Amino acid sequence: MSDPKQTKVVLDESEMPTHWYNIVADLPTPPPPPLHPGTKQPLTPDDLAPLFPMGLIEQEASTERWIEIPAEVHDIYRLWRPSPFYRARRLEQAVGTTARIYYKYEGASPVGSHKTNSAVPQAYYNKVAGRTRLTTETGAGQWGSALAFAAQIFGLECEIWQVRSSYEGKPYRHVLMETFGASVHSSPSELTQAGRALREKFPDTTGSLGMAISEAVEAAAGDPNASYSLGSVLNHVLLHQSVIGQEAIKQLALFGEQAADYVFGCAGGGSNLGGLAMPFIRENLEGRANATIVACEPKAAPSMTQGEYRYDFGDTAGLTPLLKMYSLGADFVPAPVHAGGLRYHGMAPLVSHCYHEGLLNAIAVPQLEAFEAGVLFSRAEGIVPASESNHAIAGALRQARAATEAGESPVIVIGVSGSGQLDLPAYSEFLAGQMVDA
Repeated sequence: MSDPKQTKVVLDESEMPTHWYNIVADLPTPPPPPLHPGTKQPLTPDDLAPLFPMGLIEQEASTERWIEIPAEVHDIYRLWRPSPFYRARRLEQAVGTTARIYYKYEGASPVGSHKTNSAVPQAYYNKVAGRTRLTTETGAGQWGSALAFAAQIFGLECEIWQVRSSYEGKPYRHVLMETFGASVHSSPSELTQAGRALREKFPDTTGSLGMAISEAVEAAAGDPNASYSLGSVLNHVLLHQSVIGQEAIKQLALFGEQAADYVFGCAGGGSNLGGLAMPFIRENLEGRANATIVACEPKAAPSMTQGEYRYDFGDTAGLTPLLKMYSLGADFVPAPVHAGGLRYHGMAPLVSHCYHEGLLNAIAVPQLEAFEAGVLFSRAEGIVPASESNHAIAGALRQARAATEAGESPVIVIGVSGSGQLDLPAYSEFLAGQMVDA
């Protein structure tokens, strides 16, 4: 029995996951493969070799349940893993709920988000493959900061295209990337053919992740020493993020809980949600739990709740493989809401497949509701959440209030994907009453 006043569980470093969990091995039906955009046939390793090192390509196609974390990656993980897991007792009191609320906090990492869980192994496998330069896109800047950090650890150059709305609205994000040695450009830029074409087609665009991906892919494809790194969407990214859910399940048990009843995660491209949710889905599939998994996406980019499940490009210019996913269309440009990391037109193929198969649910959260939840959480728990995380908190609070009305006491787990300390301009806008819903 756990201490009735216990607030957090912090595992010892010896209890860190030693392997990444690959849900593909346990899915009742296999996910549809990515397709070559020209032949419309399933991709081969050779198709991906110009962009990714073989170590990541093998993980992308793997059907193995467990993939060992390399010792070099594991040692760097020790800087922030295992991450803390909290009982949100003060939030429960503030809401007046009968629910028991817990949250897994990924903001304790070096750059303040879950993104380092994949940035470090991606940089490692590129270093092993002899690549010397990484290119990528970033929305809010959490992924860009994480890859800049990981690249400098392994002595790699890093070039980043940041979505224009975030580049201008969150200036300290690109300062953080530059502090770690990366070069950062506002996207769409004049530096690539894709960027120039997009600027001509959409002269006043606020940018999008799809546009920034096009620029980063083009830059990597033209340099034999470069690789493209993606912070979300692809299988190997969700694989790396599985350390989140693995730790959370163990920590929840140390609070004396048998299982979660609800798991809420924010969802844009799928990295945070997948990392948290996939181990919980495995618990469901193996009969140890019956948790309702809820993806909380922004109402400004509701790919699952309003998109179509079909093959689509992962970028705006059509340079990527075709991915079977819930999509609003590769040319969809979301409104410039503050949750820049969620402003993506599609959802990770693995998350999309799980949603299509009924293994998880999805809701769309308006921006104002998300920030109302984030401010309430901040005042109760003392942590300012990232704008993206606020969507998961809002979804969880909906459920907590409904449980109270029904006289129930479910166990609710929230994935708080990062810190919002560099999102304070967005909070300032909300607190001043100037924020609007898209």
